[in-house]
Amino acid sequence: MGITYLDSCVLIYAVEDDTERGAAIRQRLASAGEQHFVISPLVKMECLVGPLRADDLALHDHYLDAFEQFGLVEITGDQFVRAAEIRARHRLAAPDALHLAAALAHRCDELWTNDSRLQAASHGLAIDVSGPAAADRH
Repeated sequence: MGITYLDSCVLIYAVEDDTERGAAIRQRLASAGEQHFVISPLVKMECLVGPLRADDLALHDHYLDAFEQFGLVEITGDQFVRAAEIRARHRLAAPDALHLAAALAHRCDELWTNDSRLQAASHGLAIDVSGPAAADRH
């Protein structure tokens, strides 16, 4: 059984996106078999900002329910140091560097995202699962 870290954008697509992209992500999650999906507190924070800004308590609660479907990995002080190294080397935003550092520290097999810069920095760990071509790869 492999471990897949979900970037915030992937979870946002799965929960909020009513287009073909959202449907493809939901299908991919549902058909992953023995794959174990994990998120971090950073994912929770990023996902909740939109509903809280919009004062959309129903969507907020929907996210809280969605979070329960995934394992939770912590982000430690050592991972912040690793994220600083990643950020300096690859010029990533702090949250993206933290997502990658967390996935690496927890020995994830994949990091699902839509961020091409994160893909380039991850040396094959990050996979774009947001586009139509992504569905054909797995």
